[in-house]
Amino acid sequence: MFVYETHGIHAGTGKDHLKHGIDDLEEIVIKAIKRKHPSVTFIVHTPRLTGFRYEAERNTSIKFIRGDAAYFRYGKNISYLKEKYSHKIQIIHGIELEWLGTGLGLNWNKSKIFQADAIDFIIGSIHFSREKIAYDGSVSETEQLISKRENAANLWAEYLEEMMEMVDSSYKTIDVVGHIDLPKLYVGLPDCFRQLNDSDETAAVRMRLLLEKISEYNLSIDVNMAGLVKGCGIYPDINILKRARALNIPVTIGTDCHHLKDFGQNYEIALNYIKEAGYTWYLSYRSGIPIKHPIEEKTNSIERYDFLNLGIELLKRRFSRRIPLKLPSLSFGGKYKELIPDFPGSMASGDSDTIRVRTGEKSVTISDKNWTVKHQVKRTGLFSHHKDQIGVISILFNALASESINVETAFLDYNDDGTATAFLTLSGKENRLGDAVEFAKETWVDSFITLEEREMFPLTRSKIDNPTMLEIDGIEMNIPISSSMIVTCHKNTKGVLLILLSALASVNVNVKNMQLGKRGNKAYAVLGVHGDNKEIESILSRLGTSFHEASFISLTDFTDN
Repeated sequence: MFVYETHGIHAGTGKDHLKHGIDDLEEIVIKAIKRKHPSVTFIVHTPRLTGFRYEAERNTSIKFIRGDAAYFRYGKNISYLKEKYSHKIQIIHGIELEWLGTGLGLNWNKSKIFQADAIDFIIGSIHFSREKIAYDGSVSETEQLISKRENAANLWAEYLEEMMEMVDSSYKTIDVVGHIDLPKLYVGLPDCFRQLNDSDETAAVRMRLLLEKISEYNLSIDVNMAGLVKGCGIYPDINILKRARALNIPVTIGTDCHHLKDFGQNYEIALNYIKEAGYTWYLSYRSGIPIKHPIEEKTNSIERYDFLNLGIELLKRRFSRRIPLKLPSLSFGGKYKELIPDFPGSMASGDSDTIRVRTGEKSVTISDKNWTVKHQVKRTGLFSHHKDQIGVISILFNALASESINVETAFLDYNDDGTATAFLTLSGKENRLGDAVEFAKETWVDSFITLEEREMFPLTRSKIDNPTMLEIDGIEMNIPISSSMIVTCHKNTKGVLLILLSALASVNVNVKNMQLGKRGNKAYAVLGVHGDNKEIESILSRLGTSFHEASFISLTDFTDN
């Protein structure tokens, strides 16, 4: 039994003050590999302001904040392990962002995010009250806090108020809300949570409000097994979890493991627990991308979910890294209709094997095969058979622009023999196409094998078995999915795409595949590219106002055929 954890194994603090977490991360990686786990997830607490200290820390002579040095080493340690074990296991890492209030606390936390190195996710959680007393420290700390707040009911009410403040202030930053009923460790669970849907007590009202905020902000909640180990029950209580399910709040799973003996424990219990609440899947995160996993592995379910996650990743990469992506609307066709029961609200979409993923105005449709090749109609356009070299397609677009010829649609695909073919439909060519063809041939002698106007089927059959993007934002596309892709939405005017192609050629990026489509005054381009990722990202940031969108999509686990 295996679970893709989010709130996973806590990295240790080394010689930083009191012992916390597991120092030897490599030992955990080796154990995970021996158990044939496909993935292992690490997490570390962000350092706290000095005033936020557990009683056990206050009872020492240590002045400074626990964990700073370990936190700064964390990213480098993970990068080392990822590189060393890249062919044996997937290593995920994130941070647990300690809520320390607004003002300085909020700015402090923002700085900690920048100090983290290429993290996959952020969990937002509260361990300390406004009074700087820990909720999960000890019985004596809890008694002290109850005394300050007069009773346990007020403790819970104020805790939930702080949770809502955290979510309101951090929803653009965090992905997951951690152990949302943490105080039950020492104060017990309020009876009103057992009648959460009906109770008018303050804690119940605020828990309902908190869950609604989490839903509206498109965040996940942490199903955390540490509570089971500590004897207070899994976080959150099943009644809270059932209400979260009714609000369509996704869940992540984590052991919140701080000791070697707890590594990999309680996976089956966790899956049964979320299933009891009504869930059929759970999330993990990679580079901020929500990844869905089925609870029950039915025939072909892993394959189906993997392909669904590919579609979600293609869409998410078109948004800012730190904009939480609402779990998108889904449509399934053909064999993928089997997923409809797992995703209430999803729709059927025909007999072809497709998945459509959409959020707002943005959408992507993918298929595991290029079946649309069979349904083409012939078109008249400019056919090019040329060497698959950097800059050749840019030269062709340059020649057409020089004669004021606009490219309406474009299909480019590489061949396995070092050549590529392109088919372009044009407007405004009148009697100038011959001059443009001559200009292109003379600009790069011997690069063009064939360059002529002809009537033909625009799509090649060579990539018929490739996973394929069929649609973007309602515009029909037909381009093989590759590990490095560019998506642009730009003004449908002459010469705009030439800017992109020339810019890519200037930094030695080769365009392997391309398709251009349009609707009204907007045009879309999808390109499969090969080159330096940093150079590509830099170029896309400088294209100018003619481009409404210029997204670089580097797919995490996709292997080009």
